[in-house]
Amino acid sequence: MSVALTKVHVMRHGEVHNPEGILYGRLPGYRLSDRGRAQAQRVADSLAGNDIAAVIASPLQRAQETATPVAAAHGLVLGTDDDLIESANFFEGKRMSPGDGVWKNPQVWWQVRNPLTPSWGEPYKQIAARMTAAVHRARDLVEGREAVVVSHQLPVETLRRSMEGKWLPHDPRRRKCNLASLTTLTFDGDQLVGVDYREPAAGL
Repeated sequence: MSVALTKVHVMRHGEVHNPEGILYGRLPGYRLSDRGRAQAQRVADSLAGNDIAAVIASPLQRAQETATPVAAAHGLVLGTDDDLIESANFFEGKRMSPGDGVWKNPQVWWQVRNPLTPSWGEPYKQIAARMTAAVHRARDLVEGREAVVVSHQLPVETLRRSMEGKWLPHDPRRRKCNLASLTTLTFDGDQLVGVDYREPAAGL
């Protein structure tokens, strides 16, 4: 006989204070903006009635700050899992806004040669493997209840695609992972039985 269903809510962090418009990646010191803090609180409020038994975040500051209101609302100590960290990227620390011309620079063409791996950063398969491991650890920790894990856009998108058996390479403009969104994975035992997506902080 199966135990009660287990839910792992995979959350993307809120908006980041980034006036320079750089790709911050794994760089330290990137905090939430005022809007990002409001988004995190809105999600925490939306989950106040849920049976949350663990809240776990990427070690990066923006993820930790996003997870804190959720953990506080349930009287939980915030956990950290390094496998939830942002993906590695060659362009970390560089301006990536439209018009910056980074893609026109011949010195970076080798890095952008293969979008299927991708050649400019951590392989999709590697991201999927570590994110899946983190989710299953959270699932085992709260069996029959719910967990919230806070990560980053590309890792969350890659995780969902892997869980749904989709092709991992994709168009970044079509990611289903907006700021402070929740991708909820429902398990019956160790079997995935549902994937839902919602944006509690939409409109902020």
